[in-house]
Amino acid sequence: MMNKLNRALLVLLAAGVLLLPLAACEREEGPMEEMGESLDDAVDELKGDTEDLGEHLEDAADDLGDAIEDAGEDLEDAVDGDGQ
Repeated sequence: MMNKLNRALLVLLAAGVLLLPLAACEREEGPMEEMGESLDDAVDELKGDTEDLGEHLEDAADDLGDAIEDAGEDLEDAVDGDGQ
């Protein structure tokens, strides 16, 4: 019985010793943490920029498709006009 009690106390003591530094230390951001946050911010901005770029490319592709379609219609009209 005493052996189980000693073992339980030892486990609790070991857990307290291991967890005490975590609870006692203040969380200050070091240079690596600050760099990581800066990288996260940069990636978030880049994502926003690429989404905008994607929208601009999509608009440009639509405009190009419209221009090609118009050119095809103009060419068709020109060929039909010469054939009559």
